[in-house]
Amino acid sequence: MPAVQPPKNPEDNPRVKAVFDDIRITRGSDFVNNIWRYLAFDPELLERTWEEVKAVMATPSTLDPLTKELLYLAVSIINNCEYCIHSHSAGARAKGMTPEMHAEVLKIVSLAAKTNHLSNGLQVPVDPEFMLGGE
Repeated sequence: MPAVQPPKNPEDNPRVKAVFDDIRITRGSDFVNNIWRYLAFDPELLERTWEEVKAVMATPSTLDPLTKELLYLAVSIINNCEYCIHSHSAGARAKGMTPEMHAEVLKIVSLAAKTNHLSNGLQVPVDPEFMLGGE
């Protein structure tokens, strides 16, 4: 059950409508997914969150869009965010993720979790060569 209810007519608020319109333009789709509809309960939070997501995920950078989605998916799996896992799996598929790539991401995430737990449990000291500047 949701912790808050989204506004019944979110676009009645001009701030929310402006964000939703920008989402539609940026993504080239009329679809505004639930995360934005639920965040509309607080227009300021909606605006700030969309601006951050747009700046990182929708702005060209040194990482290609599929890599960004795969990273977001991996973090979502680690953080156990069901909504984000589904959302970013769909986003990654739309950007070219194949079933084989999805399987590989899951293998990497599960392996990283395992070795992270082992390293933490053993309290393995960090090799000086891995430190920035070799310190």
